[in-house]
Amino acid sequence: MDHFYGPGRNQLFVPGPVNIPEPVLRAMNRNNEDYRSPAVPALTKDLLEDVKKIFKTTSGTTFLIPTTGTGAWESALTNTLSPRDRIISFEMGQFSLLWIDQMKRLNFDVDVVQCEWGTGVDMGILRAKLEADREHKVKAICCVHNETATGVTNNLANIRKVIDDCMHPALFLVDGVSSICAIDFRMDEWGVDVALTGSQKALSLPTGLGIVCASPKALEAAKTAKSLRVFFDWNDYLRFYKMGTYWPYTPSIQLLYGLRAALDLILVEEGLDNVIARHNRLGTATRLAVEAWGLKNCTQKEEWYSDTVTAVIVPPYIDSAEIVKRGWKRYNLSLGLGLNKVAGKVFRIGHLGSLNEVQLLGCLSGVEMALKDIGYPVKFGSGVGAAAAYLQKTIPMIPSRV
Repeated sequence: MDHFYGPGRNQLFVPGPVNIPEPVLRAMNRNNEDYRSPAVPALTKDLLEDVKKIFKTTSGTTFLIPTTGTGAWESALTNTLSPRDRIISFEMGQFSLLWIDQMKRLNFDVDVVQCEWGTGVDMGILRAKLEADREHKVKAICCVHNETATGVTNNLANIRKVIDDCMHPALFLVDGVSSICAIDFRMDEWGVDVALTGSQKALSLPTGLGIVCASPKALEAAKTAKSLRVFFDWNDYLRFYKMGTYWPYTPSIQLLYGLRAALDLILVEEGLDNVIARHNRLGTATRLAVEAWGLKNCTQKEEWYSDTVTAVIVPPYIDSAEIVKRGWKRYNLSLGLGLNKVAGKVFRIGHLGSLNEVQLLGCLSGVEMALKDIGYPVKFGSGVGAAAAYLQKTIPMIPSRV
């Protein structure tokens, strides 16, 4: 039973964790199994191959680690770098800030580029730093693809172009926790050396799997990286891959079957490109609603707009946390709080994962009521109408029902 019961279904519109599809829930509703039996290695082998498709890689090696995105961060760093290695990283929101904090605590030399929250990577600054690094002391460039705190999506292709233009050998490490499976991500084409995501975001699973993909260059770096690692050591995984048993420790059987169902929904039933297009519709519709309400997007330029989360700036006389509280207490609607520097200034609408357009319209109507409750002069139906008008023209027929 719910700890705080509310009638109907909770409308979950935080930018992760997200709604879990019924087929995934059913797939996970199973007993434990012996992970050393022939069944689990066979399942794992197929998962490791199919999960490459969400990264759009054929050359990468994947790791399914029982952890969160934070653990996947640590895995990416400690397997490829040595203590005191220099990293360039951009702070542009709460999650890039937290990854940078982890880098420092792991004893890396971090060159932090401070960005105004609501902006993305400054290519000019990156180019200048790489051009000045003639001795190639910079060993890695770390970037959050989609900064969930501010709704900023960075252009990874442009970052790769800058690295290549400067003929710099640094590794390119990317946090794709709130982008992969929802926003276009091309690991091989963009020369990403380590990419990572978490099961609770666009994959629409429970929290508990950190999914990491490493390029051949990253695997080569791992051979000489001197950072201390035990639980996250890729070498342990690779050894068990060769043995054909795949697991250096006990996996979550239920999450593996859930991942199988989730990948089938994304890759087979809907198709990854269609999933990405759906998220673009949801993001565009949300931004149109925000504009119709007379509010501003925290993201300062259209080129950085996120298709998985929209951070909405409220007027100075409003505490954005009150909108979130009212949504949950009165309408059974869960929205994202503003974090750190933007706490009280923005609320966030998550629109990723197992979610359709009609569900989004319900969320937008709930936001309108919450805005009215706390004293913002919103016109009922303004945002919902703007979003619906756009969606009615752009939603395709469901292929399986045509």
